[in-house]
Parts: sequence; structure tokens; C-alpha cells
Amino acid sequence: MGGKSTTTTPSSKARHRSRNASPSPPASSNSPSPAASSASASTSASTSMQTSLRPRTLESPSDLLERGTHPEDEMELLDKDQREKSTGTGNGHQKRKSFSRTMSRNPRVEVGKVLGGGLGKKDRKNFALLILLYLLQGLPIGLTFGTLPFLLKSKLSYSQLALFSLSTYPYSLKLLWSPIVDACFSAKIGRRKSWIIPVQALIGCAMWWLGGRIDGWLAEEVPSVPFLTLIFVTLIFFAATQDIAVDGWALTLLSQENLSYASTAQTIGLNSGYFLSFTVFLAFNSVEFGNKYFRSTPLETPLITLGGYLHFWSVIYILVTAWLLKYQKEDPVSEDDPDMDIKKVYSVMWSIVKLKHIQSFIIVHLLAKIGFMANDSVTSLKLLEKGLLKEDMAVAVLIDFPFQILGGWIAASWSQGSRPLNPWLSAFSLRLVFGLLSMALVYYFPTTTPISSGFFSLVIAFTVLGSFVSTVQFVGISAFHTQIADPLIGGTYMTLLNTVSNLGGTWPKPLVLQGVDYLSKSTCRIKQDFSGEVVVKTAECISEHGKHLCSSLGGTCVMDRDGYYSVSMICVGLGAVLLVTYIIPTARRLQALPPSAWKVTIPN
Repeated sequence: MGGKSTTTTPSSKARHRSRNASPSPPASSNSPSPAASSASASTSASTSMQTSLRPRTLESPSDLLERGTHPEDEMELLDKDQREKSTGTGNGHQKRKSFSRTMSRNPRVEVGKVLGGGLGKKDRKNFALLILLYLLQGLPIGLTFGTLPFLLKSKLSYSQLALFSLSTYPYSLKLLWSPIVDACFSAKIGRRKSWIIPVQALIGCAMWWLGGRIDGWLAEEVPSVPFLTLIFVTLIFFAATQDIAVDGWALTLLSQENLSYASTAQTIGLNSGYFLSFTVFLAFNSVEFGNKYFRSTPLETPLITLGGYLHFWSVIYILVTAWLLKYQKEDPVSEDDPDMDIKKVYSVMWSIVKLKHIQSFIIVHLLAKIGFMANDSVTSLKLLEKGLLKEDMAVAVLIDFPFQILGGWIAASWSQGSRPLNPWLSAFSLRLVFGLLSMALVYYFPTTTPISSGFFSLVIAFTVLGSFVSTVQFVGISAFHTQIADPLIGGTYMTLLNTVSNLGGTWPKPLVLQGVDYLSKSTCRIKQDFSGEVVVKTAECISEHGKHLCSSLGGTCVMDRDGYYSVSMICVGLGAVLLVTYIIPTARRLQALPPSAWKVTIPN
């Protein structure tokens, strides 16, 4: 794999319609879904982000009127640029910043223009390709962020799950190697295909290898958590690398006027892949679900095993990769491309981090998700522990999926304008309230199963409403990222901000999971015929494995103190204090700053 570094003059950069901006990661989730994680629900917010990464071509006054911008303002910019060019005082950097800033004045018109237009034949084909690539990326994410913790919960404690949660870290740290993906490539294969093809081939081979072994590993009495963590860290590292390359390719696959559809493809593809590997798989992996809906004679095996699921998608990965290599062409890299020297990109990142306002914003990101981390990470597992069936949980999340998409559109309209953090702050308070209500939901969960349809409807309502306020927060913070990112280095700027946002939802999770175990107290009680009850001290009487050991002694596990409630109260309380004392005043101060406060000096 070779490297390419091209040095261009400022004027040549201004002439070139940059088709290779640095990739911006999908925001997540934390979901653990990126989906939580990604994860990427608002097309209009992402639209503003994507358009800020690429400068517009010059437009006539009639074009400006058609898209709702005052031509006098634009013509003033044009005249100024022409005057500066003739006197030698202007440069391409200034022109790109002027047009990117002016273009972002009316995002509602831009969104309407995208929605009202159509895709040409070539763009439709490339749009479908992007959906497919993002779908493939979402498959290992759904397995690691969602399915595996659910499958492992019956045999592991929360502390052991905390160790496995480290396997999601590559998505929060991909900023560290994204400049390498941008700068190193083979011109013969293509800038993005140089990474997408080998990485997808590796994921496909890894899935085939895993498919023949994963069911045996999970069937062990106590699965090896460090080994599983290492395996899935590697898988997510490959998926994160593919994400960097696909994000970059998305900016060149679609034509300039239809570039906004790239974020739509990302939303559809990532969410579809995530829910196939999480929601849909958990349903079809449930023996009860298969017997109830698909079999006339009950069996003791699921419709789909995890090994068979991995084998199926590994074949799809290899077929798609082979098709990309043979049939999908990538545009050659232009000689006018901006300098993509690795050292320079890292230097730009450091210049951004040194800004005082960015440092304050990074602190906000790292603290903001503490308040609802217990609810996001533990509540669903607690519901399963209380007796909620996996297939019921899968149905609840499946019902929530279309509401997430709808919520993204609604939240986008709220987050437009000069104060996008206002809905983010409002949703922040609501998420803290949902943290308290979720504790009540777990506490009053019925002791008899199956649960009533009324209580199941309550679980669905909590899932949908909680997801909606989370989406409002994501869209609001994404819109603010778009506004403050310096258009000249938009890709690098956005990647840095989104990575810090992802990290804010990743670092507290292991601590929260370990805290639940640390603050819980459960004992094994064995009834004796004559001497009454004997309390046996066991190493762990919380997971299904610990309960089985207690049961083998003729006893039952009794929860004397559930650490979930203590950790939830700590998180919500700490989140409320941080919200009032730091996050609200800092957010209001930051969004009141002028755009110039967020600009950086580009190193030579």
C-alpha cells in the first residue's frame, strides 16, 4: 500500500472542488448502540455537516435567489474575493471559508432542496452501494454493542461485562489512525478501495472463523471474557477502519448537488445492519420465538444460531468485496488534491485541541453522559434479569426503530438556527428524569412471567420515549459541531469532535458496570430441616452461573442490596449537579461565541 502526498498552492486549492475531505465518523452510541453508538439519526443535521466539508462552486444571482440566499450578500463576497485576487491579498483558504459560512446560513432551504430533488441513475446506484457498505459496517457493531452482552449476561457478572465493554473502544479512538487511512493508499486500486477491500476481506474471513467456534465458546460454563474481548476488539477495529474509508468515499461517490444523500445512506445502512445483528438476530435466536411463530411442533433449537449467522454474512462480505474489486471503479485522485501529509493532519488536530473553547467543549463531552450512563448500560440487562424475555426486548427495540428515524427529522427542525444546544440541554434534563423512572420500572417489574400486555406496553413506551430524547441530544450536538467546525479543515475538525463525543459515552461504562457488582450484596440461602436457614457465603450469586451454583447446593440466591439502584442514583445525582454548575453555563457561553473563535491557524 503506497502513500501519496501532494503539495498545492492556495489558489489551486481554491479552484479544486475538494472531493476528498477527511472522513467524519458516525456518531453513536452509545448505543451501546451507535447506532446508540452511531451511533447518526438525523439527515438534515448530517446534511449541514457534509456540505461544510466541501466548498460550493460559484453561483449566479438567480441561483442564489432560488436557494433562498440574498444575492447582494453573496455578490459582496464575490466582489471582495475578486478584489483581493487582483491585489494579491486573497487566497483560496479565505474563499473556501466565506462560501462555506454563507452556505450554512439557511440550512432549512438546503434540506428542502435535497428532499425536493431526485437522484440520477449513477447517483442512485452509488446511493445503494453506500447503503450496502454501511449495512456491512453495522453488522459487527450490532453484535458487539448489543447481542454479545445480552447473550453473555446469563453467565457473567456485571464486572465481567465491564471488561467485555472495552471491545467497543476502537470506535471511540479511530481518530488516532484516521489520518493514516486518508494519506496511505494505492493509486492503482483507488484511495478508498485500498482500505475497504482488504479490511472487508479480513472481516469476512474473521466472521467465518468465528462462526465455527463462537457457539462452543458461549456454551462454556464460564466463557473466557479476556479472550472474547480481544477477538471483538479486533473485529471492531476493522469495522472502524472501514468506516473511516467509507465516510471518505461517500464524499466522492455522489454528485455535488446530491452529496446530502450520503448521510441518509449512512443512517439507513448503519441502523439496518445494527438492528439485523441485534434486534432481529436476538428474536430468531430465541427458541420460544421460533416455536411460537414459525413451528407447529416445538423444538429445543433456535431458528438461527450465532455461528450460522456469522457464516452467512461472511459469505456476503466476501462476495461484496470481490464485486468491488472487479466492477466498482473509483475516481482517480486529482493532482489538485490538498496536501494529505500525515504529520500535517496530526498537527492540525493538535492546533484544534489547543483552542481554549475546544478544551471546555471536550470537558463537556467527557462529563455529559455520566448522568444517564447507568440507565443506558444497565437497565435493559436488569429487565432481562428480572424476567423480561429476550424476544420481548427485541420486539420493543424493533418497534422503536421507525420512531428513531422520525425523531431524527423532528429534532433536526428544533436544532436549526444559532442556538442548537438549547434542545440538547432540554433533552439532557429529560434523560435524567428517565433515569429515575427507569429505576421505578425495574423495581416494580412483575415477579410472574410472562408479563402482562399492559406492562409490556409500558416497557415499549419507555424505550421509544427514551430513544427520542437521546436522538434530540444527538442531533443538537451534531448541529453545533457543524456550526463551529472550521470549513477549511472540516473533516479533521468534525472527526475530532465526534470522536470525543463517542469517548464520553464509552469511558464511564466499565466503571458503572463494575459499580453495580461492587455495591450489590447477594447471598445463597439454604433451608435446613431442623436448624432453620443457613447463609452460605459465595463469590458471586448475581449471574445465572452463580445462581446455578447456589441451586446445586439446594439453596436460592437472595438479593440483599441491588447495586443498580445505588449506581443509578449516583449517576443521576452527579449528572444533575454537573448540568447545573458546569454544563448549562458552559454550553450557553460556547454557543454565543462568534464563528471566528473556533478557527485555527493551519501549520505550514
